[in-house]
Amino acid sequence: MDIDHDRLFKTLLSTFFWEFLDLFFPAIAEAVDRDSITFLPQEVFTDITSGERREIDVLVRAKFRQQDSFFLIHTEAQASAQTGFARRMFRYFARLDEIYGLPVYPIALLSYDIPKRPEPDTYTVAFLDGEVLKFRYRVVQLNRLNWRDFLRQPNPVAAALMAKMQIAEIDRPKVKAECLRLLVTLRLDPAKTALISGFVDTYLRLNAVEESQFEAELEQFDLLEEERTMEIVTSWMERGIEQGREREKALVLRQLDRRLGGVDSQWRDRIRQLPIDDVEALGEALLDFETEADLIAWLSQYPESES
Repeated sequence: MDIDHDRLFKTLLSTFFWEFLDLFFPAIAEAVDRDSITFLPQEVFTDITSGERREIDVLVRAKFRQQDSFFLIHTEAQASAQTGFARRMFRYFARLDEIYGLPVYPIALLSYDIPKRPEPDTYTVAFLDGEVLKFRYRVVQLNRLNWRDFLRQPNPVAAALMAKMQIAEIDRPKVKAECLRLLVTLRLDPAKTALISGFVDTYLRLNAVEESQFEAELEQFDLLEEERTMEIVTSWMERGIEQGREREKALVLRQLDRRLGGVDSQWRDRIRQLPIDDVEALGEALLDFETEADLIAWLSQYPESES
């Protein structure tokens, strides 16, 4: 399964940015006027050396409490180790300073599993007679954080990011259960609950043996916690079934494209509206199709959805 790490982390940070600061940078969170937080457009920079266009992840303008002075917080979520990342953080800093003329607080959120060595937080330019530049940025390296240290943090970002912290293989079912235990205690609205639970389910996919251990962990919850947690688990199952249905429809459409050299959009829409049993029947019937007329004749046997 391909995971859109960029989208997942940007959505998490955009939804719970103050909570992210409060969890990892409490001194900054304490100093920020929470109501002043404004998300700025994502700046796009071109790397002249490689020719690549890069878009910074999350850029926030904030104001210090009881002051009129503003500053920027730039957070870059990195899902894979990359040579030259420290230099890129400096280049972003320099461009943002040039564009906005405001102090910039730079943060790197590193979510990859390996390597587990401490990652640099400095970009330095030095000559024989001394340093010309020493740029530092803040680093949150998840694979060096112990999930147990965040169990009692009443913070939705903790509930999500525990799934990407340092976890022994044997603890994976327990961590997933504990993420949900923390989540249900937060009493978030349904949309935010779905965001966190989906994040956890994406990064802690369990095998059959682990699923059994996960269920055993849930049985140790008190009755109310278990009931609320099972609501989340049920939503995972329903979403998984729906995603499976959509994948099967997409597969049948691809097969039709190959068989017939393309299918008109109106018939594609009809197929997407079919119940899954009819889609499965179509998957077998299309082997005998020679033209789009064969498909149209087959579809005529099935009433069109009123929706």
